[in-house]
Amino acid sequence: MERRKQMEQTLQDNSPLADEINNFYRERERIMDAIGRIGGIQYSRADTIVNIIFIILVVGFFSIELVFKPLPTTVSIEIGVFLVSMKIVWMIHANQKFNHFVFWVLNSLEFRMNTNTRLLEDLEKKVDLLQK
Repeated sequence: MERRKQMEQTLQDNSPLADEINNFYRERERIMDAIGRIGGIQYSRADTIVNIIFIILVVGFFSIELVFKPLPTTVSIEIGVFLVSMKIVWMIHANQKFNHFVFWVLNSLEFRMNTNTRLLEDLEKKVDLLQK
């Protein structure tokens, strides 16, 4: 953030360039916020709650089984494997959401690049016509 302020002060004389840089920083902040909401930067509140619930269930069940032994060992192992499997499914789901967002961003970038390429080709044709 400090670097951005220094650049803004340096580029005050060059208004179009400063506007372009400010637009870049705003776009970058918007994308970082969107990634953060999906889970790319930090866990969402729902992910944190689910993680806490899984930890409490696994540790609690393990502790109860060690102290009281209310169930046969095979049933306890099956319940533990089931809980870990559910956690893996949850992690796959969260990863899939993030991958979808990355695909969307890359698709948008490709669309913009194709548009810019077409515009550049049109400009090159116009420059060639002007030079002739």
